[in-house]
Amino acid sequence: MLHTLPDARHSPTTLIRLAYDTFGARTNVPLFLIMGLGAQRIFWEDGFCQLLAERGFWVIRFDNRDAGESTSIADKLTPSLLQLAASGLFGAHVPIPYTLLDMADDVVNLMARLNVPKAHIVGASMGGMIAQMLAIHHPQKVLSLTSIMSSNGNKNLHKPTTEVLRKLLKPMPKERDTCIARGIDFWRTLHGHFYSFDFLQTSKLMNQAFDRGLNPQGVLRQFAAILAAKDRTLALSQLMLPTLVIHGDADPMLPVSNAYATANAIPGAKLGIHSGMGHTLPFQLWPVIIDDIAELALSASDLNRKYDGLKQVR
Repeated sequence: MLHTLPDARHSPTTLIRLAYDTFGARTNVPLFLIMGLGAQRIFWEDGFCQLLAERGFWVIRFDNRDAGESTSIADKLTPSLLQLAASGLFGAHVPIPYTLLDMADDVVNLMARLNVPKAHIVGASMGGMIAQMLAIHHPQKVLSLTSIMSSNGNKNLHKPTTEVLRKLLKPMPKERDTCIARGIDFWRTLHGHFYSFDFLQTSKLMNQAFDRGLNPQGVLRQFAAILAAKDRTLALSQLMLPTLVIHGDADPMLPVSNAYATANAIPGAKLGIHSGMGHTLPFQLWPVIIDDIAELALSASDLNRKYDGLKQVR
């Protein structure tokens, strides 16, 4: 399904169309899944979403702007690979067509279109950064925050390995088989060596992503938004909502120091470090991760009940 949303950053006539789908009953408590850099919503795998739905959530996954079936933002400010490399290595300025806050506002607008006043928010990688921005700027919309394999924006924390950065910045081939093979290889690198790598499932997802539409220029624009984002440590320290930070200790994209910094910044945040996990969600860890998300949602419900009780007493 598609929803058309206004984009105030560009012009009143510029519209963002977000493609989304859902799992579970519409009457269940809503939970939004925000995917990472260049990744389409299908990388929140159907099985993972279904397990969340079985725990009592109405699960909404969507393609971010500039990914999958959502709007591609044609913009003359799109940075080049060279500019992104210079920014990542030396802190050079890069042009930014939009920010992580713009992407967080997309989620708020989608919530409004779906008539969802509040929701549990779960983000992975760049999606975790967007989820943090959503919690910082729209805390009234967030029941709980789960930030997975993400960062607080501190540029002094450990960065991607040389191998990951080299593959990330390599131009995407246009030929189908070569493009899909490159994607599988990159996903295998992110996955690490501890958990078994599901080649067939990854190949299926890469083929689906290719057929739904790849957006190499969109990846550059999203990456620019990440690089331009400021340190969120101080803003995160002001959050007063149930928070869970999940990370792997073998993450080659955003090393585990990013998780400790994020969890330490947010009062009362719970931290789940998984041994051997890289920068993917191994299916072997789905049950424990979903248990932790559901437990966090329960704590959010308890907190809201206490808050409502205090309001009644006053």
